[in-house]
Amino acid sequence: MSSILSQPVLVLNRLWQAVNVCSARRALVLLFQGHAQVVFSDGDGAFHTYNFEEWRDLSEQAPHGEVVHTISFRIRVPRVILLLVYDRLPKKEVKFTRHNIFERDKNTCQYCGKVCDRKDLNLDHVIPRDRGGPTTWENIVCSCIDCNTRKANRTPQEAGMRLIRKPKRPKWRPFVQVNLTLHEHESWKHFIDLAYWNVELGEDVS
Repeated sequence: MSSILSQPVLVLNRLWQAVNVCSARRALVLLFQGHAQVVFSDGDGAFHTYNFEEWRDLSEQAPHGEVVHTISFRIRVPRVILLLVYDRLPKKEVKFTRHNIFERDKNTCQYCGKVCDRKDLNLDHVIPRDRGGPTTWENIVCSCIDCNTRKANRTPQEAGMRLIRKPKRPKWRPFVQVNLTLHEHESWKHFIDLAYWNVELGEDVS
């Protein structure tokens, strides 16, 4: 029983976006409390939602190997649930690292637009440090060696240079990492497109 109740269940928000993975125990509690509904496809290609009573009735009509038995009824372990009130995506803070700055700027010099190997890129303070420029997302950009040398210890305006885009803190979509090789997670595939979840928000996608 405990192993069945600990099995993973995909959680969708109110907009049908994957936001989390919880245990079957937690999913059944949310279902019973009326905070969630089960998302299930009966083979017709369409997904239907079921509240607690409807899912319990379906469980009785169509026996399944993975069921939880209570004193008065049995209920199938859901694979996907839909939250009825939650429509936000979980926040994910992007760490301020050299790697993530390169990722944000796509290994591209933000002054001349040249794509370079990372070993040929510098991290440039747009407003120089000794002029009070902070080491933050909004003041650090990738710069090729030539542009970095040309700009030296000046602002872009003083050096007669322009930024391709204003640097800002990136907001990447949350990434739900799940093992899609397991047979019981087949029903998750419709809701999780790994490439889609890993795309930056607010950036032009090339």
